Amino acid sequence: MKATEIREKSAVELNDQLKELKEELFHLRFQHAINQLDNPMRIKAVKKDIARVKTILREKELQADGSES
Repeated sequence: MKATEIREKSAVELNDQLKELKEELFHLRFQHAINQLDNPMRIKAVKKDIARVKTILREKELQADGSES
């Protein structure tokens, strides 16, 4: 997932996507714990996607605060 794709989404969509990514990370960690994970690099990719979404949510929050002043 690219940052440009994430920036096009609204804050509500980003919060929904963040929730989905966290659930996916939970399932991946569970699979890893019971040695059924096919692609361990997927955990790293999901963590980075979560970080991207959180960063862009924070940017949008700061823009909203800046525009109110």
